[in-house]
Amino acid sequence: MSEPARPSPATATPRSAARTPVAFDRGHTDDLMSFLAAGPTPYHAVANAGERLEKAGFRQVAETDAWDGTAGGKYVLRGGAIIAWYVPEGAAPHTPFRIVGAHTDSPNLRVKPRPDTGAHGFRQVAVEIYGGPLMNSWLDRDLGLAGRLSLRDGTTRLVDVRRPLLRVPQLAIHLDRAVSSDGLKLDKQRHLQPIWGLGDDIRDGDLIAFLEQESGLPAGSVTGWDLMTYAIEPPAYLGRDQEMMAGPRMDNLLSVHAGTAALAAVAAGGAQLPCIPVLAAFDHEETGSQSDTGADGPLLGSVLERSVLARGGSYEDRARALAATVCLSSDTGHAVHPNYAERHDPTHHPRLNGGPILKVNVNNRYATDGSGRAIFAAACDRAGVPFQTFVSNNSMPCGTTIGPITAARHGIQTVDIGAAILSMHSARELCGADDPFLLANALTAFLEG
Repeated sequence: MSEPARPSPATATPRSAARTPVAFDRGHTDDLMSFLAAGPTPYHAVANAGERLEKAGFRQVAETDAWDGTAGGKYVLRGGAIIAWYVPEGAAPHTPFRIVGAHTDSPNLRVKPRPDTGAHGFRQVAVEIYGGPLMNSWLDRDLGLAGRLSLRDGTTRLVDVRRPLLRVPQLAIHLDRAVSSDGLKLDKQRHLQPIWGLGDDIRDGDLIAFLEQESGLPAGSVTGWDLMTYAIEPPAYLGRDQEMMAGPRMDNLLSVHAGTAALAAVAAGGAQLPCIPVLAAFDHEETGSQSDTGADGPLLGSVLERSVLARGGSYEDRARALAATVCLSSDTGHAVHPNYAERHDPTHHPRLNGGPILKVNVNNRYATDGSGRAIFAAACDRAGVPFQTFVSNNSMPCGTTIGPITAARHGIQTVDIGAAILSMHSARELCGADDPFLLANALTAFLEG
C-alpha cells in the first residue's frame, strides 16, 4: 500500500471562479480513488484507514486493554468504525479536542440471513435494502460481493470477491412499454434480487460455501456474516479536461479519506499543537446511527473520556476538555444540478470544484450556527481554501448527518460541512476532482487548532 497522500495547506492552490484555473496536483484525488476502490464495505474502509495511520506512526489499541497517557497517535477499530487521535507532548488532561467526524457506510444491497434463493432456472442471492439507495442505479451493473465473515473459533475474516459475480437485470422495454413515459417503478422485494448463476437445485449454504472456498477457509467454519454487494467499476476522472471524478461510496468515504490524510499530516508536525486532533468515522449513519459503532452510540464518548483519564485527568478535566472541543461533521452535500436547478435554494448553488460547503439548517437537521461558521471560515482562510454554503429549498425536506447527534449526545460544538457532489446515494457518484484536496486542506487547518 502506498503512503497516504497528505495535504499541504502552505502550498494549496485552490481553484475559484474569480481566478484563472491553475494546474492542480491530483496526487490526493488519485489516492482517494485507490481508497474508494479498496473500501467496498465499512470494514474494509476502516482497516485501510488504520493501515495508513500505522504508516504515519499511529498504533492500534484494544478497548479491552488498559490505556496509557503517553504522547503519540493511537486508534481504535470496532466493526466498521474507527476513532483515531494524536496526543502532543505535554498535553494537559483538560486539553480540548478537535474532531473530524464522518461515516463509513453507504446505501447498498446487503445479503440476508438465508441468502440462497432463485426462480425459473436462475440462482439468486436474497438481499435487503440498506439505507436509501437510488435503486435504479443498481440495475444492469456488474456487482462484486464483500464484507465480514464470523468464524466458529470467534475470529473474523474480511472477504472481497472483486469480479463480476452478481447482476440485477432490468426488464426489457418490450415488456414494459410505459417505462419511458411513466417512469421506472421498482418493488424492493421482487425486483432487486441479483442473479449469480443458473440452475434449479437451490441449496441452503451454497453462497457461504462459495465464500469459504474463495477465502481459503475450511468448509463449515463460517457461522455468521455481514455481506454487501458493490459495483466493481473502478473510480475514474470524467470530462474533457478531467475536472470531475466518478466513483462509488463518496458518501462518505471521501470525508473519511480526507480526515485520515489530515490527521496524519497534523500528527507529522504536531509537537506544538494546542489541542488533541481526532478522527471519528462511524458506521450506520445511513440508517440512523443507533448502534454500538454509530454516532449515537457510546464509542466516541468512551474514547475521549479514557484519553483524559489515561493522562491523569478527572471528571472535572473531562468536562473542561469537552466544553472547549469543536467537531467538524464532514459529509457530502448537494451540488447544484444543471437539469434540476429548481430543486435547490435559488440563492445557494454550490458548484463542483468551488471548495467545501458549509451546511446550514435552522431546524437543526445540521448543527451549524453562526459561531460555527466563523470557526470553519477561519480554518479555510488559514488553508487558503474557498468555501461555499448550502441550505435546502424551503419546499424540500432537508437530510441530516451525524452533526446534530454528536452535538446533542456529547455537548460538543459541532459544525456541518462536506464536499459537494451529484448523484448522491447512487451506486456511482460524481464530485469535482479538486474538491477532495481542498476539503483535506481545510480539515488539516482545523485540526491544527
